[in-house]
Amino acid sequence: MSAATSPTERRVSARIGAISESATLAVDAKAKALKAAGRPVIGFGAGEPDFPTPDYIVDAAAAACRDPKYHRYTPAGGLPELKKAIAEKTLRDSGYEVDPSQILVTNGGKQAIYEAFAAVLDPGDEVIVPAPYWTTYPESIRLAGGVPVEVVADETTGYRVSVEQLEAARTEKTKVVLFVSPSNPTGSVYTEAETEAIGRWAVEHGLWVLTDEIYEHLVYGDAVSVSLPALLPELRDKCIVVNGVAKTYAMTGWRVGWIVGPKDVIKAATNLQSHATSNVANVSQVAALAAVSGDLDAVAEMRKAFDRRRQTMVKMLSEIDGVICPTPEGAFYAYPSVKGLLGKEIRGKRPQSSVELAELILEEAEVAVVPGEAFGTPGYLRLSYALGDEDLVEGVSRIQKLLAEARD
Repeated sequence: MSAATSPTERRVSARIGAISESATLAVDAKAKALKAAGRPVIGFGAGEPDFPTPDYIVDAAAAACRDPKYHRYTPAGGLPELKKAIAEKTLRDSGYEVDPSQILVTNGGKQAIYEAFAAVLDPGDEVIVPAPYWTTYPESIRLAGGVPVEVVADETTGYRVSVEQLEAARTEKTKVVLFVSPSNPTGSVYTEAETEAIGRWAVEHGLWVLTDEIYEHLVYGDAVSVSLPALLPELRDKCIVVNGVAKTYAMTGWRVGWIVGPKDVIKAATNLQSHATSNVANVSQVAALAAVSGDLDAVAEMRKAFDRRRQTMVKMLSEIDGVICPTPEGAFYAYPSVKGLLGKEIRGKRPQSSVELAELILEEAEVAVVPGEAFGTPGYLRLSYALGDEDLVEGVSRIQKLLAEARD
């Protein structure tokens, strides 16, 4: 047998082979496959609004399709007019004044996150990652050569980590701290005082902060989304902001995100993108230009619906014995603890983990949820309430009925 066909040959690189599939997308794909096969599955897995992209944004994209200037390559870092509009939007919404040269337009938020980490991390650099975390963060850090260091918060603190926890995790190798508010998967929102305390701690120790503001406009009740670099100007030289149009304008499929940061970091990330993908699709960029240049009326209507669904979901989940469901203050997810149900008998099975419980719920109730293992915290489930009111009530009702059968 030749060396080329040796059974010990590594066909996929260790770096890429170590990447886990996106758990949230996997659950969504399985739910859609079952629905296509005729099963009445209701999916709580996908993190995307169920609303269509507003008409004025679609109209702008349609016009761009017919304009020959958008049929060609454009600057790798983004259309100049879009970067200018993002700078104006950042000042309008966050109170953070930036120059267009501090902005890189990316193919969605995921590319923004990876390129931001790639621009500042060297092999072995540590990144403090509050958990529960969105599944992509640790993978992006590892791909960039960094080492994610998890700091876990639970329902007793509203899933918010403290400065004391962050300090306990800091080592001489710590270079970046990740800050996400509002949070996916928990919906937690840090107060202004908590946000300032974390920012001052980062400044004190000379750390970089990567802050993901993708859910900035989806907050409820008295919660307020605060932008770290706007709050603490002294942090700006070591702060990278990730954002995009996906959640605010129901544009998940358009794939437009961006990075805001110091000019040298943005230049480095732009160089990377120039070789990885070149420019974001021009039609999508023109759609994003219409979105960020317009008002926030569309998101206000979506937020009303999300708020209504949020309250319904929390009420219904909290009625289940063994489930503890804090009320999310932002984004569009509930993150209930189901530890009180693990090990109990449900239809002849005794799920020992939230993975097994999620599988049981899918099999027996035909409802798709994402287990907490995907977010670094076993014993929880994530349910998105970005779906129609009727489906939401029907789906949670099925879960209620199934879990009511739990016995010791």
